[in-house]
Amino acid sequence: MTDSVLNVVLGLVASAISAGLGWLAQSLRRRRRLGRIRAFFGMPAGTECLLVVNHHAASESSKSVSRHDVYALMELSALVKECGAQAEIVVHDQVRQGLGNKAEFCLGGPASNARTAAHLASWLPGVDFAIQNPDGPYGDTTIKVGEQEFAYVHPDAAPEGQTYVLLARLHPRPGSRPVFLIAGQTATSNHAAVRHLVANHRALSRRHGVDGTFALVLRVVNARAYGPDVVELAADVTAAATTRTAPVAA
Repeated sequence: MTDSVLNVVLGLVASAISAGLGWLAQSLRRRRRLGRIRAFFGMPAGTECLLVVNHHAASESSKSVSRHDVYALMELSALVKECGAQAEIVVHDQVRQGLGNKAEFCLGGPASNARTAAHLASWLPGVDFAIQNPDGPYGDTTIKVGEQEFAYVHPDAAPEGQTYVLLARLHPRPGSRPVFLIAGQTATSNHAAVRHLVANHRALSRRHGVDGTFALVLRVVNARAYGPDVVELAADVTAAATTRTAPVAA
C-alpha cells in the first residue's frame, strides 16, 4: 500500500470516527434534553396524561370549544407525543379522577372549567376570579391574588387592552405527577400560556425546581395585534396564591 493510499484510508477512518462521536454526542444531548422535559412535565415514556378541556363560555352549547383553546390543546398534544406519553382528552365536567397518578393539563378559567374551580379551591385558595360583567364573555374578569388585582381590559376600551392568565404547577404530594393549570381571561391568553410553558420549561425548572409548585400571572401583550405570541411575566404570586386568606371579622 502506497503512502498516498494509506493517507486516504486513515483520513476516511478519522472522518468516520469523528462523525460517529458527533452523532453520539448529539444523541446524548437529545436524550438529556428529553429527560429534563419528561421530568419537569411528569411524563415518562409510556405513561398517560390528562388533558382537561374547558367549554366556550360565550357559547350556549356546553360542547363548544374556542378555536384558540383547540390550538392550545394541539400544542399540548405535540408535547405529550414528544415525551412518548399518551394523552387522554376529557371534558372538564366529566373528570372523576384524583391527582398525582397522571400528569394533568387543565385548560381554562373557573367560569369555563369546573376542574379548574376545584383546583383553585383546593390548592390555590388565595386566587379568585371575580366576574366584572355577568352578561358578558368570560374574559370580563379580574384575577385577584392576595392584594394584587389583574383586570381584563377589552382592546376597544384601551389601545392595547389588558389580558392576563394564571399559569400554575401544582404538586399535591411528593413523588406525584404534576398538575399544570392554565387559567386565562380569554382563550387567546390560554393559548399564550401554553406556548410560554412549552418554550420556557427549562427556565421554570431552574427557578422553581423540577418538582416545585409555582403560580405565575402572565400578561399577554397586545393580543389583538400579536395573538398569543408575545407574553411577559406580570407577577410571581406563588406565596399569595397558596395562602388561604383569613375570614373578615364581622
